[in-house]
Amino acid sequence: MDDAALLARLQELRQKIDELSYQYYTLDKPTVTDYEYDMMYRELENIEKAHPQWVTPDSPTQRVGSKISGGFAKYTHDRPMLSLGDVFSDDELREFDQRVRSDLGGEALSYVVELKIDGLAVNLIYEHGQFIRGVTRGDGRVGEDITNNVRTIRTIPLRIPSTSPHIEIRGEVYMPVASFMQLNAQRRDDELEPFANPRNAAAGSLRQLDPRITAQRKLAFFAYALGGAEDNTITSQEELLADLQKFHFQVNQEYRTFTNIEDVITFIHSWDDRRDSLPYATDGMVVKVNSFAQQHRLGNTVKIPRWAIAYKFPPEQAKTKVLGISVSLGRTGVLTPAADLKPVRLAGTTVKRATLHNEDFIKEKDIRIGDTVIIQKAGEIIPEVVRPVLADRTGKEQIFVMPKTCPSCGGPVVRVEGEAATRCINPDCPAVIGEKIAHFVSRDAMNIDGLGDAIVQQLLDHHLIQDVGDIYGLRREDLLGLEGFGEKSADNLLKAIETSKSAGLARVLFALGIRFVGAKAGRILAESFGSMEAIMAASTDELTALDDIGPRIADSIAAYFAVPAHGDLIRKLAAYGVVMTAEKRQLLNASFDGEIVVLTGKLQTMTRKEAEQAVELRGGKCTSSVTKKTTLVVIGSDPGSKYDKARTLGTPIITEEEFRDWLQRE
Repeated sequence: MDDAALLARLQELRQKIDELSYQYYTLDKPTVTDYEYDMMYRELENIEKAHPQWVTPDSPTQRVGSKISGGFAKYTHDRPMLSLGDVFSDDELREFDQRVRSDLGGEALSYVVELKIDGLAVNLIYEHGQFIRGVTRGDGRVGEDITNNVRTIRTIPLRIPSTSPHIEIRGEVYMPVASFMQLNAQRRDDELEPFANPRNAAAGSLRQLDPRITAQRKLAFFAYALGGAEDNTITSQEELLADLQKFHFQVNQEYRTFTNIEDVITFIHSWDDRRDSLPYATDGMVVKVNSFAQQHRLGNTVKIPRWAIAYKFPPEQAKTKVLGISVSLGRTGVLTPAADLKPVRLAGTTVKRATLHNEDFIKEKDIRIGDTVIIQKAGEIIPEVVRPVLADRTGKEQIFVMPKTCPSCGGPVVRVEGEAATRCINPDCPAVIGEKIAHFVSRDAMNIDGLGDAIVQQLLDHHLIQDVGDIYGLRREDLLGLEGFGEKSADNLLKAIETSKSAGLARVLFALGIRFVGAKAGRILAESFGSMEAIMAASTDELTALDDIGPRIADSIAAYFAVPAHGDLIRKLAAYGVVMTAEKRQLLNASFDGEIVVLTGKLQTMTRKEAEQAVELRGGKCTSSVTKKTTLVVIGSDPGSKYDKARTLGTPIITEEEFRDWLQRE
């Protein structure tokens, strides 16, 4: 295929993949199999790899950018991102309506009422249809440039069918409830503090310095507003929402239009018993004057628009009784207490249990067995105990004491000084083994589809497996003897197990459940060492020399591989053919070894991305801003303020021609 035909194929693939992504992520209506999508995506990757000069920022392959160094740059919004005024009662809504009608001289109007998504407001900037920047609200005037992280959100198109030279689309980045639950479960397994609610999780995910972490968090975006725009002909909020859908943005479909405030109030209260069934968190409703002309006439105060208001849902709490406190085990042996509650209806569901986190949490809140307590859903998702009702105490309540032995195996438990966690130290504890296997086969680890908790427990109960290595020794006849397995389901599971062998070193490291080694650390270790043998042989000094691998992680890795049984497990996995190697990142030469480089100005002979990759492949590190730590600044044409700052700090400066000479050094 000649270059012209290949370029045409590239453009065709990009268009197809964009459309398929829209159908899958935004409409939730996939039209092809995952395999067909993956084959098209791989073909596109191969074409771009062979012709890097054809790579453009709006290509589907560019969703995950390079790691951000030195924090996020500030960006001033073309038009301020105002906050909304809040109301908490029907009468306050009626007062808002009276003010609006009075200011408009009694003319006819309509309201658009939308769900208020509990996330993070973001401004998306497009030029001639191409996404160029994503910015947080910040203080409303100046936000943070989070472009690389925004690119990872699949419901945000990288190109829109707009002819405007400049248009800003505003909306809410949020974390779906399912993603939030999955993330917090993983954080608890990794002995990290879980996020309090989906909004905090979304905000923390958007501010990651490594976009690959943001991509794993499965964020989404609802578009609902227009910022600055050139050649804008949209006249109303209702028209805007329709156009945003044509642009392939995800628009929340639960909005309605009304001409009087009583219908608005009725609609808002219709969500009292329905909002808890939504797949995302919402903390209220937003009422907006529909007409943009009327919005303009109503104007804004310094902080809020006069044409919109947010009705905030009151937090729902319930009173119930603590019948007991039970303790469960995680894969690292941590004992987690939970309150067993007298069943009570809360936020649309019946609540029977609430996490109590650890022994310190129970002592700080003085929660006792037999207490009457107030509970609520944290972020309207997770049941939590707010406080005991001291006035209801009878004196018969019992103070909880953490068990001195493991509730599963009866072995000793310990609490290390300075840590909140109490853990079982028996490596053969059946509860711990079950949790470790469940983690090993999970989606973000070895991703063995069909091997859920119930089947894992069956395999353990029938003594078909004792550790994760035994999974790869399962035979068809083993599975056919289990309840619920037929020939097809047995073959499908064995096929999934075989496929998982090629998951790669990074996933294996994460799947092993080494304390503090998450997916990110697994990737760093795999790319840096290239094989499991090299990691096992590495000293703590060699481990901590890597970016983002601190002493705590290094000590945990060393301690894990110092256990003979863990070495035996690695050898068992290798014997079954599990791939435990990765393509090791090789330096072309060491010409930029140890250099912290800033590129500024327009380069003539290469793209900014190519220059950054060239530095990294020679041992250097590129950052976005000039600081005292910067060791070298490379300038192109029109270098701007970074050049001035480098001169002020006395940082070495080289031209593009000199930069190319450096690249050739041995």
